Amino acid sequence: MKILIINGPNLNLLGTREPEIYGSVSMEDYLKDLRTEFRNDEISYYQSNIEGELINRLQEDDFDAVVINPGAFTHYSYAISDCLKNIRKSKIEVHISNIYKREEFRKKSVTAESCDAVISGFGMKGYKLAIQSLI
Repeated sequence: MKILIINGPNLNLLGTREPEIYGSVSMEDYLKDLRTEFRNDEISYYQSNIEGELINRLQEDDFDAVVINPGAFTHYSYAISDCLKNIRKSKIEVHISNIYKREEFRKKSVTAESCDAVISGFGMKGYKLAIQSLI
């Protein structure tokens, strides 16, 4: 299975960004572990701080399923939500932190209704849980 992991703004800073919330492991290091564990599947990764670039990547349609952490776009990007609605493949939204234990504005996800499931609050393990559920 070809699985695309796509991360939104500021998630390029994983490993150094607010480690008390997001942990101290970089996405690149975690991807190595995921690719080792799921070696029978093809895991590709894309990150951008730019909304339109995320949409363009999602529209490339070269994957069987998507795991998306829209970052701050979770809370207000109707453009990403609309894009996800038009993808007729499995889609799981992941959040490293428990968005329901954070600031009020983070408790609302406009992208979640366009996904099949949401995993929130398991740290980086959320990506692994999403992949396990897809395969």
